[in-house]
Amino acid sequence: MGNLNRSMSLAGEPPKALNTGQKLAVITGMTGMGILILQLFNLNLGNSALWLSIAILAIFAGIIWFSQAAYAHKHKGIKNDGVWFKSMSSRGVLAWMAGIALTGFYIVLYFYPQYLGLVKDGDNTGLIALFDPLSKALSGNPASQWFVYGTLYTVAILAFGAKFIWKYRHNKYEQLRTVSVMFFQTAFAFFIPEIMARLNGDLPYYDLKNMWPLNYYNFERYRINGFIDSGSVGMTMLFFGIISIFVISPFLTYKYGKRWYCSWVCGCGGLAETAGDSFRQLSDKSKFAWKVERWVVHSVVVFVTLMTTAVIYSYLGNDTSKYWLTKTMFISGVAIILTAVFAWVMIYKRDELEKDAKYGAIGYFTIIAVLIGMHFFSGSGNIFIFKVETLRTTYSFLIGSVFSGVIGTGFYPILGNRVWCRFGCPMAAILGFQQRMFSKFRITTNGGQCISCGNCSTYCEMGIDVRAYAQKGANIVRSSCVGCGICSAVCPRGVLKLENGPEKGRIDSKEVLLGNDVDLMDLVNKN
Repeated sequence: MGNLNRSMSLAGEPPKALNTGQKLAVITGMTGMGILILQLFNLNLGNSALWLSIAILAIFAGIIWFSQAAYAHKHKGIKNDGVWFKSMSSRGVLAWMAGIALTGFYIVLYFYPQYLGLVKDGDNTGLIALFDPLSKALSGNPASQWFVYGTLYTVAILAFGAKFIWKYRHNKYEQLRTVSVMFFQTAFAFFIPEIMARLNGDLPYYDLKNMWPLNYYNFERYRINGFIDSGSVGMTMLFFGIISIFVISPFLTYKYGKRWYCSWVCGCGGLAETAGDSFRQLSDKSKFAWKVERWVVHSVVVFVTLMTTAVIYSYLGNDTSKYWLTKTMFISGVAIILTAVFAWVMIYKRDELEKDAKYGAIGYFTIIAVLIGMHFFSGSGNIFIFKVETLRTTYSFLIGSVFSGVIGTGFYPILGNRVWCRFGCPMAAILGFQQRMFSKFRITTNGGQCISCGNCSTYCEMGIDVRAYAQKGANIVRSSCVGCGICSAVCPRGVLKLENGPEKGRIDSKEVLLGNDVDLMDLVNKN
């Protein structure tokens, strides 16, 4: 009688402890981490290339082994596995310890790289010196803190990506998009930029999958000069960066929604989806969080727009014989583009916006218009009322470092895996605006099949209450949705479907939900 399971749960007991395979995998992975941590104390281990290889292989093997032990002997399908009963995935002691450790690492990485062993005028020491052989093999240059971070970042996406694929092996969409982010991170963000730096020393480092406003620094004077000095290759990359903003990105967002970037290409999204998958259920689903999200993320967009405008304006001139793009022409162009977008939204798409969104759009446009007007009528040579360097350094510190790095990734175990994407990423905000206004992408729902289990809402990393939409039979067209498809993957009834096509020709799910007659033959005949 003592062994009798008295639980009435239909889902079974959550795992109480790691199995033997998982324990051995943790020891293997922590051995690799231990080698890296020991290097922080500047120990001379001898052959750096050998020890770095051992460390990376141990970390990678540990994660893969852990995944195999966790999922290999289970059937395909939804894998909730008692996430709310585990300390690491339910804001327990382990989660807080991991969060503090990650946050501390990011603070040192961004602001105190000398403690990692970075030496400006000499040979690197400590952890960074361990990565010198790999950096020199790829680019010919000694490692920096960013190379160390990029290497660990790539290893994390590859290893946890394999774990993610194993976990969601019942869903081909999840497998494909995970392979995609693994490829783009490894090739476009890691190997290709390093090799290009080796082939052309004048070429600025360029993560080919990033575009403005994520690479807000791309239009600073030193980088523009670097592209120009690098000849046709540099000019091609500069041209590609501009075309990406105004042509490639809007077109792909129109066709596929923001998921083409946020869930298939972006490195931040890639890390969130793979290494951060265990924390996706921690996102705040409250209406208050949604309001904070909209105001904060769009404020960041306004900030980066002003900052970039000021930076470009600062190194232009008014002599038409020297500059084909003059200061007056540039600032006038910015004003025209912003006015055209605002007018189009308010005339043709105002019904798509909530009341506070309309007020916000009017407020932000008024602020920018006043600042541009002050410039034209003040006669001052400065742009806006701020110094360019102040705008640039403030944005770089607050948004580029603190928000995207320290908080955005360091707080995974506490606030969820998409804190940066949801509250701070200006790229996500711009793509979300395009998705909400004119994209074909939407998540359609068959409300008549919904059993209100709540899996979809629980595992939505962007804090969307998906179940509320499904219960009403309403399509999900929220601008914050990154199209990860997890809501559909964990739905036991097939209620949710990711679609790009037009709405015409679909069965009205609301009619099904209400129990009204739906003439299927009439639909077939129309098609």
